[in-house]
Amino acid sequence: MQWTLVIPLKPLTRAKSRLADTADDGVRPALALAFAQDTVAAAVACPAVSDVAVVTDDELAGRELAALGARIVPDTPGSGLNAALAHGAAVVREIRPGTPVAALNADLPALRPAELSRVLTAAAEFPRAFLADAAEVGTTLLAAAGDRALRPLFGVDSRMRHRASGAAELTLAGVDSVRQDVDTGQDLRAALALGVGPYTAAVSAALAVGARPAPGGPRPAAACGPGGRRPKPLR
Repeated sequence: MQWTLVIPLKPLTRAKSRLADTADDGVRPALALAFAQDTVAAAVACPAVSDVAVVTDDELAGRELAALGARIVPDTPGSGLNAALAHGAAVVREIRPGTPVAALNADLPALRPAELSRVLTAAAEFPRAFLADAAEVGTTLLAAAGDRALRPLFGVDSRMRHRASGAAELTLAGVDSVRQDVDTGQDLRAALALGVGPYTAAVSAALAVGARPAPGGPRPAAACGPGGRRPKPLR
């Protein structure tokens, strides 16, 4: 099964305010962009993913993520995370009716394509499914089969809310990179310990925390899938 991922990204100047104890106002936008770049690069390289749609109104992020192979969808609702995800899923399905869709956080800088593929393969067994974050409180991925609405319920206690909505919780081992989102300095240190992509490694080098590249060396700046494949553009 080939998935379309919908990744929401708020304007960079408003992103990652909880990292104030680790990165100042001049660094946080660059760090938020780096997280998104490493997330999108890994998603593009995932063999289970055919398309990546990023919902954002940030012009810089749009340009940089489009260069990695993502389709940029303007955040027309402008009403927060869940509205952006529902809008992105609707746009995707207008173009490709019946495509399976998964919402993915934009702050997964240690994301590994192979681990993402494992999660999506497991999600394909259910009408709707989700993966809890490393803290086991939030959600990093919510998937819906082609004949089901995404029904995103991200935010406070989203793990419990997605479970209560009837989505199956995926309990896979060995997919830490898909679960490790970054909201706080502690989260960033955990992601760095897993091994982050080249964009986050470069920005984090200026901080008081060390960055360890992902195993196998840094991913190329314009990451592609196996054999240089990019996702097929949505038309």
